[in-house]
Amino acid sequence: MSTTSDATAVCTAEELEYATFHVGDVLLGIEIREVQEINRNLDLTVVPHGPAHVRGVMNLRGEVVTVVDLRVVFGLSAIEVTRSTRNIVLSSGDERISLLVDGIADVVTAREDRIESPPGNLSGIEDRFFSGVYRLESELLLIVDVEEVLS
Repeated sequence: MSTTSDATAVCTAEELEYATFHVGDVLLGIEIREVQEINRNLDLTVVPHGPAHVRGVMNLRGEVVTVVDLRVVFGLSAIEVTRSTRNIVLSSGDERISLLVDGIADVVTAREDRIESPPGNLSGIEDRFFSGVYRLESELLLIVDVEEVLS
């Protein structure tokens, strides 16, 4: 009598972790491996004649980091800096970019096979900025396409 293992028959979906945050009342996420750090450094230097979405630059341990207002990129009003405003620092090529967001939420683990394509015009924001949507118990997590946001 031979025995077979059911372990080989089980198909497991890859789990991805997302750092989540708010822009307005929308919950957004960026894959955690893309995030270098999250901080409260709001001491920004304005860049004269810079694009509207560039809020300024900040000094991050001796390195100049461009700060992008994610609300402006999405076509919303500029972020009003509050105690909950944060910078999400990412690498883009050879430079670091910070996304200025309204507030940080949590880390969410999502099964890759349950991420859906984003529907058009989510919360008044163009769908091109999102690579997918993940349904949580009480809300939707919109997954940010970082390359599109920074282009």
